[in-house]
Amino acid sequence: MKKILIVVCSLWFSVTFSQKTDTILSLEEYLGYVKKYHPIVKQARLITTEGEAKLLKSRGAFDPKLEVDFANKKFKNTDYYDKLNATFKIPTWYGIELKANYENNEGVYLNPEYNTPEDGLYSAGVSVSLAKGLLTNKRMATLKQAKLYTEQAEAKQKLVISDFLYNASESYFNWLKNYKAVVAYKSYLVNADTRLQNVKKSFRAGDKPAIDTLEAGINYKNRLLDLEKAKIGYLKSTLEVSNFLWLQNNVPLEIEDNITPDINTIATIDAVLNSSLLNDTTDNLIENHPKLRALEIKKNILTIDKRYKTNNLLPKIDLQYNFLSADYENLNSFNTANYKTGLAISFPLFLRKERADLKLAKVKLQDVDFDIMATKVSLKNKINSSLQEIESYQVQHSILKSLVIDYTRLVTAEERMFNLGEGSLFLVNYREVKLIESQLKEIDTEYKLFNSKYKFLNIISSLE
Repeated sequence: MKKILIVVCSLWFSVTFSQKTDTILSLEEYLGYVKKYHPIVKQARLITTEGEAKLLKSRGAFDPKLEVDFANKKFKNTDYYDKLNATFKIPTWYGIELKANYENNEGVYLNPEYNTPEDGLYSAGVSVSLAKGLLTNKRMATLKQAKLYTEQAEAKQKLVISDFLYNASESYFNWLKNYKAVVAYKSYLVNADTRLQNVKKSFRAGDKPAIDTLEAGINYKNRLLDLEKAKIGYLKSTLEVSNFLWLQNNVPLEIEDNITPDINTIATIDAVLNSSLLNDTTDNLIENHPKLRALEIKKNILTIDKRYKTNNLLPKIDLQYNFLSADYENLNSFNTANYKTGLAISFPLFLRKERADLKLAKVKLQDVDFDIMATKVSLKNKINSSLQEIESYQVQHSILKSLVIDYTRLVTAEERMFNLGEGSLFLVNYREVKLIESQLKEIDTEYKLFNSKYKFLNIISSLE
């Protein structure tokens, strides 16, 4: 495990991430590391690799094939037969197969139909499916579906990575929230300590009563207690963020104590999350959504399956025609005078299996149509809800920011009056408590605003 800050910083610079100081981990750097090195993201990328492997496998159905069949029987010094049959086949896109064949058979007890010239018999021909399997067949359907599965895998990969990055960003925002809380409590602890020391000096000088020193001491202890509680939350969130940080060689990275989140994230989050998409129309966001795209691809896959099942209702009519010749070097010897042909016809009388398969294919298509309609409505509502949530949190954050400024002025004024002997320490502490509450609300609302923005991005799944 790498715990040395210098190593961490050098690694950050090696991947060309920009950062203001060597102790600040920005959201952009953080997400960059998660996307590049985390094992879960690497695992998600295997989804498309698997789809590409399946596509390659389906293309194998159209690979040329070489077949050799040799049989020999010899008994009591008698050669019963020697049979050699070598075939080269080339499957094509439609239900047509090109074939080249060589036969050389001999023997005392060889079936007369297998007799061939002394140098063997050559043939070149074609096998055609005239009904079932002509316009669509298992090979064609499988290859078309495999191409669509590859596209579907890309959409699925995008959704998986998007969900994972959403969880990672939520941890970062929580880390930032807890860090800001710790910084705030440290500041108020310093104020409480300064106030306590001033009150003690005033008490010794006879300007303040003893009760003020007690109240100032209680206030200091409360701030100290609040700081310790905030430190626990910050420690937990730091460890949670560490779960998402890995190095290039699959080694987990632990965040050092002097590495902190970027407190100016609010100024850069829109650029990092590409929030220009907030200005896009809902219809465009839905149309390009990976989940909807995956469903559309699924529908296309089922449509191919339906065509194949419909084609299975046709009778099976396979025709073969082969030109025969004993001299393969003379192409003119391949003519219609010497040939071998065949016709095979089969047709189930009731077509129960075929009709049932077609009916199931239609049901699956209807099911995915309903799924697409429901998904469109759900996405539309989620997007609109998320946009309204972002707008509301922006308004709340602006109001709370203004409140913090007002409360700060109020505390400063109350403290000045107390120092002049016109106010009370109770009012100073009371005003400060309200200030702390407002500042913590501002920090919490900022956290919710960040989450809502990334939630919106996760809904539309557009982060690459």
